[in-house]
Amino acid sequence: MIKEIVLATGNRHKVEEIKEILKGLSIKITPMIFFLQYPIIKEDGKTLEENAIKKASEVSKFFGKWALADDSGLEVDYLDGAPGVYSARYAGEKCFYKDNNSKLLKALDGVPFEKRTAKLRTVVAISSPDGKINLLEGKIFGIIALQSMGDNGFGYDPVFYVPGHGKTFAELSINTKNSISHRAIVLQKAKEIIKNL
Repeated sequence: MIKEIVLATGNRHKVEEIKEILKGLSIKITPMIFFLQYPIIKEDGKTLEENAIKKASEVSKFFGKWALADDSGLEVDYLDGAPGVYSARYAGEKCFYKDNNSKLLKALDGVPFEKRTAKLRTVVAISSPDGKINLLEGKIFGIIALQSMGDNGFGYDPVFYVPGHGKTFAELSINTKNSISHRAIVLQKAKEIIKNL
């Protein structure tokens, strides 16, 4: 069994969420940003899958250790699947979460609630140092709220309304979100893969 896996992300919110969901594994989970040097990876893939594979394989090769990377996207039906792979930079390269949410709400201004259907999707790639890749996916369906609501979470959480809970992700407790989210779904699958590596 492997003793350590490196998280191929510099996003501290993702690090916290991934570590929380993966807790219980009897291996060391080390974010790449904890090392003195780590690769800077340009996320220029055309799909979430391409980005996740690129990040995991480059980080794994750099450190000579197993690595896990994810790429997530919000796909809004009314916007033909946008922002999709560009979700993190929907409002521009140096934008903040709030900017992305504002742009999204503006794009859906006047669109009735029942036509604001969307899904959040996360793709996880687990790479061995010699380039073997395990690729997994998790998704959750919801509706884009009419306005931002809630203070928890990050990204599109304040505008992603989960009908089964009657709240946005940002209004749910962290524990509840981490038990039902797209990232939780895919990381539970990843947990099983990691246990058997």
